[in-house]
Amino acid sequence: MLEIPSKLIREATDQLSSLPGVGKKTALRLVLHLLKRSEPEIEQFSKAFTDLKRNIKNCQRCHNLSDHELCEICANPRRNNGVICIVETVKDVLAIESTQQYFGTYHVLGGVISPMEGIGPNDLSIDLLINRCENEKPNEIIFALNSSMEGDTTNFYLNRKISPLGIKTSILARGLSFGDELEYADELTLGKSIINRTPFQG
Repeated sequence: MLEIPSKLIREATDQLSSLPGVGKKTALRLVLHLLKRSEPEIEQFSKAFTDLKRNIKNCQRCHNLSDHELCEICANPRRNNGVICIVETVKDVLAIESTQQYFGTYHVLGGVISPMEGIGPNDLSIDLLINRCENEKPNEIIFALNSSMEGDTTNFYLNRKISPLGIKTSILARGLSFGDELEYADELTLGKSIINRTPFQG
């Protein structure tokens, strides 16, 4: 049991250790390091997270996180607006962007359909996606959800919704094993999966 002889240090340590992947010992080291910082530095540190929580938005177009109404990707005139890559979370956008092999736009669902967890289509940004498809009429939709039972179920559901619109649908090449998550895939494998994507067989 980690004994901390200060209520203030204990509370700060508890807050940091509530973050995923941060244990008590690591949290305590961070707290002791922060104590060495000047008060203005600590205030700036705190302000960054307060501003983040207060001001971060979801992009009105793709549901990515953004400082403005449109995210930097949607606002970039050099992106190919004829291709939309559907992903589960913002972390998947970052993973695909790191490959530098994809130049279209994205749509962030905010999760996948999972009846076991009580997540249905209405809990995701699917209506926004369908409206976007109807209005923008993209040439291609890429399903880039994690290869799991829930991801596959969501792909089938989305394909059923999109098929009547006459839009080409494709899926990442299976360089990724079943159950692999995009955010943990190496850039080379993920990049090849995007380039070698195949038509979705609904």
